[in-house]
Amino acid sequence: KVDLLKVYLVLLTTTTTKSTMVSRFPVDKLFRSAVAKVPKGSVSSLGCMLSMSTQSPRYNGQVRSASSSIREPKYWANPDRRQYKFWNRDDKSFTKEKYSYLLEISPESLKRDARIISLNAPDDAETSALYKEGATLPLSAHFHGHGQTLEDFAHLKDLPAAQHPTTLFVSPSCPNARKQLPQILAAFPSIQWVHVRSAGIDFLISDELAEFQESVYFTNAKGQFSSSLAEYVMMSCSYFAKDLPRLMKNQNNQFWDPYEIEELRGKTLGIVGYGDIGRACAKLASVYGMRIVALRRHPYLSRDDPYCDIVYGRDADSLHKLMGESDYIVCSAPSTVETRGMVNAEAFDHVKQDAVLINLGRGPVIDQAAMTNALQSRKLKGAALDVFAQEPLPKDDLLWKLDNVLLSPHNMDQTATFMAEATDFFLQENLPRFLCGEDLLNPVDVQAGYYATFRACCVVSIERN
Repeated sequence: KVDLLKVYLVLLTTTTTKSTMVSRFPVDKLFRSAVAKVPKGSVSSLGCMLSMSTQSPRYNGQVRSASSSIREPKYWANPDRRQYKFWNRDDKSFTKEKYSYLLEISPESLKRDARIISLNAPDDAETSALYKEGATLPLSAHFHGHGQTLEDFAHLKDLPAAQHPTTLFVSPSCPNARKQLPQILAAFPSIQWVHVRSAGIDFLISDELAEFQESVYFTNAKGQFSSSLAEYVMMSCSYFAKDLPRLMKNQNNQFWDPYEIEELRGKTLGIVGYGDIGRACAKLASVYGMRIVALRRHPYLSRDDPYCDIVYGRDADSLHKLMGESDYIVCSAPSTVETRGMVNAEAFDHVKQDAVLINLGRGPVIDQAAMTNALQSRKLKGAALDVFAQEPLPKDDLLWKLDNVLLSPHNMDQTATFMAEATDFFLQENLPRFLCGEDLLNPVDVQAGYYATFRACCVVSIERN
């Protein structure tokens, strides 16, 4: 049984860049079944072996710097080529929930406790998984309360300093979260880590929050919604390529009318904002045989990306070039000071005739008036829009009436389980990492408004006065 565990550890520490052994071999089942049969006196030492194995320079195809205590990430985008700091529910390149297992078999792995509070609406059923009756938290994690304002947590100030909260969970369901979050952080200097249960954090960004960038570690649910949105992109491409409105109209009129359709194979998909969502779109589109060009702030991060043919920088000339060569344009950029209004009238002047625009990121990134003009003039063949400058979309907005627009009410990532899975990511992945003093996934730069590219991904060194 001990030999079986050693096999598991060897797989963790020697997996090469392109290896698929870990994903093909049921190592987790093997590991857990073997541990169940090992004498209790041996379990803690075996847990220490597992803990030591994760510190080796290479494991699960992810590269670590053996000499650096903060383990800075390698700067290229293919998760098979670096220590990837961003979680994706479809990613098989690392063993999920490894630190949950570690805490179960080796309590000695615990480096700190977590005293959790949650900022959420009272009817938020998914967040209640943290505190409802029967809720199970990892070892040494304690829930201290939930509310919507600083006043809801005032009673915690009366506790000894050693019992003040260290972890803050933020749900998008909380009204006025932008105002309340900085106030709570100022009232509780003990908070080391804030986790946001959404990919977008624009509902939180403020000058007051930016002051805590260096003293508090922020993470989000990046990677939770990418696959469903990528499916939406391919559906939207097919909607216009196969002229589904005409097909449905003919069926409704019982009219047999064969017509030519368009292939996606060989077409160019341009992606404005090549983060996790953009990459998921590229992955699916490449299967269709589409050519992929992308635009991102740091192009070198995608220099080895297997799904991208060309990566441009985020300057105006690069955007215009992408608009001019793309048959389908996906906007998946976050809403930040730098990106708001980025796809403007000048960009639409450069758009390829009969291109299709798909916006699934944030409405304010696109100049909606300029886009509407391009749709009315038929410079754009059509648009699939899941996000808007104002939501809900006003009933008098012209977009409702345009026959070349496919509208959805910002729900193309709202699967039956998406919020519950986002909460599970916090409970089963990042929280155990925090308790073990390990790197957290999905770091966020609250000043930039999206994921942190260069910041060290470990909370161990964070201290607040």
